[in-house]
Amino acid sequence: MPSCLIVGATRGIGAELARQYTGDGWRVIGTFRGAADGALLGARCARAVRADVVANGWAVELGRALAGEVLDLVIINAGVSGPQTDRVEPPDPASFDLVMRTNVLASMQLIPVIAPALPADGKLVVISSRMGSIGGAEDPSWWLYRASKAALNSVLKSASLALGSRGVVCMALHPGWVQTDMGGPHAQLPVGESVTSMRRVIAAANRSHNGRFLNYNGEQLEW
Repeated sequence: MPSCLIVGATRGIGAELARQYTGDGWRVIGTFRGAADGALLGARCARAVRADVVANGWAVELGRALAGEVLDLVIINAGVSGPQTDRVEPPDPASFDLVMRTNVLASMQLIPVIAPALPADGKLVVISSRMGSIGGAEDPSWWLYRASKAALNSVLKSASLALGSRGVVCMALHPGWVQTDMGGPHAQLPVGESVTSMRRVIAAANRSHNGRFLNYNGEQLEW
């Protein structure tokens, strides 16, 4: 039975990832923040582990909790959007810290800790955003969120260089504009369709996909 760790598995895309992988016979380990979320997650995962990605030492604690686990797939899904902006304007320090700690620092803290649990044919995926594409940027909206996802893409690329030598495939995926709390009810994609498509891309990925930034349908995206 293959094993999958989903960081941020209690709602939206993360919850649907957990539901679909569990339904297909995977042993899913999901992380949650609050006790109520943990009870819900425990019903859909083989194992639910508490992890607050903005807390000090959280990644080391998660690593200890997962000691001895072999993880065929790790998906880092935790993320926040931060303040909505339509133009270039300075973010307040609290918003900057929350967005950057959640969207960037969390992955930088977790990847080195979790890397030993990935086998030679393992896969590491970060849920990024097309808004993090520097080459594809067409407007300045969501300035802080865009900066955080561009930084996350850089983190993933560096991880691919470090882990790819032993066969681990590292990818950044854009889930599309999805009907979640973040995407809103008028988004283009139902969450189930987005997740099904991303899972197809993940399943088909091989070493040639290491270090790539892909759309939910497998299309190559510009860094």
